Amino acid sequence: SSPPAGHLMMMCRHNVKMSDMSPIDLYDQLTAQGETVRSLKAQRAPKTDIDAAVQLLLKMKVDFKRVTRQDYKAGCPPVDCVISNDHEEAVDGDDQVDPWNVSTTSAKGVDYEKLIVRFGSSKIDEELVDRITRITGKVAHHFLRRGIFFSHRDMHQILDAYENQKSFYLYTGRGPSSEAMHVGHLIPFIFTKWLQDVFDVPLVIQLTDDEKYLWKDLSQEDCYRYAVENAKDIIACGFDVNKTFIFSDLDYMGSSPSFYRNVVKVQKHVTFNQVKGIFGFTDSDCIGKISFPAIQAAPSFSGSFPQIFSGRTDVQCLIPCAIDQDPYFRMTRDVAPRIGFLKPALLHSTFFPALQGAQTKMSASDPNSTIFLTDSPKQIKNKINKHAFSGGKDTVEDHRKFGGNPDVDVSFMYLTFFLEDDEQLEKIRQDYGSGDLLTGELKKLLIKTLQPTIAAHQEKRKHVTDDFVKHFMTPRKLDFNC
Repeated sequence: SSPPAGHLMMMCRHNVKMSDMSPIDLYDQLTAQGETVRSLKAQRAPKTDIDAAVQLLLKMKVDFKRVTRQDYKAGCPPVDCVISNDHEEAVDGDDQVDPWNVSTTSAKGVDYEKLIVRFGSSKIDEELVDRITRITGKVAHHFLRRGIFFSHRDMHQILDAYENQKSFYLYTGRGPSSEAMHVGHLIPFIFTKWLQDVFDVPLVIQLTDDEKYLWKDLSQEDCYRYAVENAKDIIACGFDVNKTFIFSDLDYMGSSPSFYRNVVKVQKHVTFNQVKGIFGFTDSDCIGKISFPAIQAAPSFSGSFPQIFSGRTDVQCLIPCAIDQDPYFRMTRDVAPRIGFLKPALLHSTFFPALQGAQTKMSASDPNSTIFLTDSPKQIKNKINKHAFSGGKDTVEDHRKFGGNPDVDVSFMYLTFFLEDDEQLEKIRQDYGSGDLLTGELKKLLIKTLQPTIAAHQEKRKHVTDDFVKHFMTPRKLDFNC
């Protein structure tokens, strides 16, 4: 005889979703499986059914201990359970990816397929892109079509809710460590604006000036000033002021009891061992660093913004971000059900490579690796010509004969971000690979693409007044029907 339908469902659920479950989810599933075993015994079910249920129960107990490092005890939910130790597993082959460091020895950049497996996220496949297109009635953004946003958590759940006329909100952020942002910083904001436009939903943008004060040798005054300056660049991306709230942590934490209360809830449910494991903190790190992850988690919960959501705590959040920020939100997703909130969904982007090559992401701390949003057309041209890593051959003769490698060429990588025409991009790829297009010619194409893009951004930024910034950063009711 075969196991009962409920038992089969439990086995399937175990096989498919065990890796995605939080400790409290594991506990709930274990409890339910224990009930299944007792029920089968009480019904005097066939021995094969009971044995199969018991074996599954034992396997689930092993998984529970592996995740929580605690033995399962009926009636005793996990307390301060240990979230998977990302920091110790941060090196996958030669790739290192965490919120502060991104590096690889591969000229092609980070192996994102491996990163999906290691982080336990889901690949954004053609089916999901097609579904977004169908639901929104808009052509999918080229960041989606080209795999620049390549990974997700629970995006199908967001779309299910949206199809049922249940809205959501967007949350992304910026760590303001300097006055000038670089072109790589634009990527999440360009995509977030597209999401806001096509789904017509509100957005919160967190400026983590407190984080930069804790991590950098900067004064609080400088960190806040950088936050305001960065806000001008963000606003210049074209966000709807009626649907967007931008906030500085140094400001908002002191003026919003609801936000701070959610921070404290997260803090209570994450231990020092957990943050050490996830983020690699040591005993010599200041206590501000140890508690900061809870501050980045809090905007994931709609209750942190009572002025926007009228006190509702059941509006789900979607977070577009680079994948190096994922450890913060895996922690958040683990904590959320234990404090009565919905897990945030995520969309992850690849990294914008440094001019010298994709072995690391672009960094504002190295001006030669970076194209700033304040750079002049001449500076853009000089930086690309002098520093952009080439996938071409050493001589024109060899390049014409053997062709270049667009997969490692930084100019081509940048074009995948900023050149919107798919057919033109593919022709450039083919011409460069065949040798018909030389490296110098490819760099010229990038220069002609970036110069007007950055000039247009600079022009828009000129019109962002201090009063306009203040409006965006004032807590208020947004144009949102929840």
